[in-house]
Amino acid sequence: MHNHHAIQVSTAMEFRQLSYFVAVVEAGSISAASRRVHIAQPALTRQIKLLEEDLDTRLFERHARGMQLTVAGRKLYEEALALLDARAQIRARLTALGQGVVGKVSLGVTVTHLWVSEVAGIMRRYRDRYPEVAFEIYPLLSGPQLERLQEGSLDAGILYLDDTGHPGLETRLLQHNCLILAVPEASPWAAAPPTSLEALADTDFIWGFRSASPVYYDRVQSHFQRLGFHPRVVQYGADNIAILSMVAAGLGVAILPSASSCHPMPGIRFLHLPELDRCDMPLWFAWRRDNDSPALRNLIALVDPSSVARDAP
Repeated sequence: MHNHHAIQVSTAMEFRQLSYFVAVVEAGSISAASRRVHIAQPALTRQIKLLEEDLDTRLFERHARGMQLTVAGRKLYEEALALLDARAQIRARLTALGQGVVGKVSLGVTVTHLWVSEVAGIMRRYRDRYPEVAFEIYPLLSGPQLERLQEGSLDAGILYLDDTGHPGLETRLLQHNCLILAVPEASPWAAAPPTSLEALADTDFIWGFRSASPVYYDRVQSHFQRLGFHPRVVQYGADNIAILSMVAAGLGVAILPSASSCHPMPGIRFLHLPELDRCDMPLWFAWRRDNDSPALRNLIALVDPSSVARDAP
């Protein structure tokens, strides 16, 4: 008996019918199953009948002493268990994705800040709390990070940003850096540190390219212009690690973000100068406003604005 209504109802309630069917098989009778699934006996009988009509086959042989599965019924029982398990797994996976406990999140970090305790703390807390998420860390300079954030190929970044506002980006202040002087250990400055930038007028400097981090570069330049300081640059390095390796090799001195001193470098002495302490270099955590990834939302939640640190001389 295949009236159209019965097929529609049974298709709409397929998973529920399967779970009723499994209950009847496992309980051994309609009456025992009805107590287990909290549905009245007549309604349960009707659901099993609808299922049989929909499949156009008998699932049970009904005897006076109870119900026995047909060959088709045994096959359906195996399939039903597998389907109900698969459904539970899919549900769990989608819930996990929705809660951001599985999935993927990518974070760009400026080369200098990979070793900074605040940044390392965020990475560690995220890994501890969400071990199933593929957490990808990209060491990237601020310039390339900003480009990738804007094009959507990076979920979040830890970088230098200016105050002009970045359409489509949300930002949170992470840390106040200042500047620091890096000199080779063998340099006379290591033994008798300079007290002002003026003393460094004739010293060879190693510098970074503006394209690596335009915001950082411009901020440093304008600070030095206000002070009337014009370093004599003899060499350029692609990033702060390259610059520090040149300083360690004795090719010159460098002025870098104070966070550079978090990672001890052999052959280098880091020196604080009052004029460099006065140059505020805020470090930001940024992400795209329209990125609704739950895994990203969980990362943002770990960036606590109340813990903004200031590098102390």
